[in-house]
Amino acid sequence: MVEQRPKLLIVEDDPGLQAQLKWAYEDFEVVIAGDRASALTALRHEAPDVVTLDLGLPPDPDGTTEGFAILAEIMALKPDTKVVVASGHGARESALRAIELGAYDFYQKPVDIEALGLIVRRALNLHRIERENRRLVERSTESHQALGGLITAAPEMLKVTRMIERVAATSASVMLLGASGTGKELLARGLHDASGRQGGAFIAINCAAIPENLLESELFGHEKGSFTGAVKTTEGKIELAHGGTLFLDEVGDIPLPLQVKLLRFLQERTIERIGGRKAIAVDTRIVCATHQDLEGMIGRGLFREDLFYRLAEIVVKIPSLAERPGDAVLLAKAFLKRFSAEINPQVRGFAADALAAIDAWGWPGNVRELENRVKRAVIMADGKLVTAEDLDLDQNGDEETLLLNLKAAREQADRKVIRHALARSEGNISSAARLLGVSRPTLYDLLKQYDLQA
Repeated sequence: MVEQRPKLLIVEDDPGLQAQLKWAYEDFEVVIAGDRASALTALRHEAPDVVTLDLGLPPDPDGTTEGFAILAEIMALKPDTKVVVASGHGARESALRAIELGAYDFYQKPVDIEALGLIVRRALNLHRIERENRRLVERSTESHQALGGLITAAPEMLKVTRMIERVAATSASVMLLGASGTGKELLARGLHDASGRQGGAFIAINCAAIPENLLESELFGHEKGSFTGAVKTTEGKIELAHGGTLFLDEVGDIPLPLQVKLLRFLQERTIERIGGRKAIAVDTRIVCATHQDLEGMIGRGLFREDLFYRLAEIVVKIPSLAERPGDAVLLAKAFLKRFSAEINPQVRGFAADALAAIDAWGWPGNVRELENRVKRAVIMADGKLVTAEDLDLDQNGDEETLLLNLKAAREQADRKVIRHALARSEGNISSAARLLGVSRPTLYDLLKQYDLQA
């Protein structure tokens, strides 16, 4: 199979120079364009890796400088394309302006075919390296996706996902405990998808968001005419999830009278709609979540103990984002990729100070806070890289609890820094070793000593 040659678009209006350049670079598939319209058409259809652009093209009838107009449109349409601009002798200011607009490099006329060839091939090599880096980042993000699309490389979170995968095949009720924004609903959906009920519906309801007088109808449904406004018979969420999974978020907010009715469903696997007299058999698995201390609520008489044990056949505790070193960077990169595609395509990644700020922040709002900050930063960013200022992170956070045992403190610090370095380098051992200032063999020894994985 013949290897496809890289494409080089030459934007030049001199017919003699066009012919000379077309046959000068045999290792490229050369495409010639003599004006703005044909250049942009070739850019869209051919998607060249490198473009050479004459800044001295005649201006448009409206007076627009043709070369700079083409450069601006290339950067808008294909920002990863490497553009090498040509300027006349002494037009250094024009060349520097082109670099500011996104051009890769420049050369002066008259054209030296050999020198230009060196610049073009160097630009092609950089284009290939950047494309491979993007591919590796995408593959790294995909490789860190666990249950339900959850992105993590932290052993603490991988332990949680493995536990949920084991439980998914059973019929046990599962209670997810964790702070707001830790991904409880995502894990509940992942449990549903990994179970034998994936063909049924997954229905989620936030018990804290629905007024007490409406929550019973939401869960159990009602018959026509059972109360004012009940103009038709309506199935509740438990019934709608028949054959599937019902996720009860903030289950601690269910009022005591309704807890009795929920307990009866869990025991009998039948429900009665409001105003109904007929028992309806329902096969629905319950997965619940809360950030409250239910055992403390039981002691204060706010939550039924028998319901707790029915709901909490399996209890899964979800770590906060601060307890998952390295995950903040992985998640931030995934969020940036999504939001830049949706909102601001010119944003390509994070600056070094932004990555350091993400690593250092305590994330009291967990993944939800991280997602919101990255979204805002992508909207506000002026350049191609999101900076720490764009993220608006205050670095004067609370100090961590001091460990007085030196060996334990040193081990904790080593683990944390190594995992941050692995996340920052997308799991590349050589890059992580350079960040840490150690050799590859030393890093391998540390990974083995602390039972860490790249």
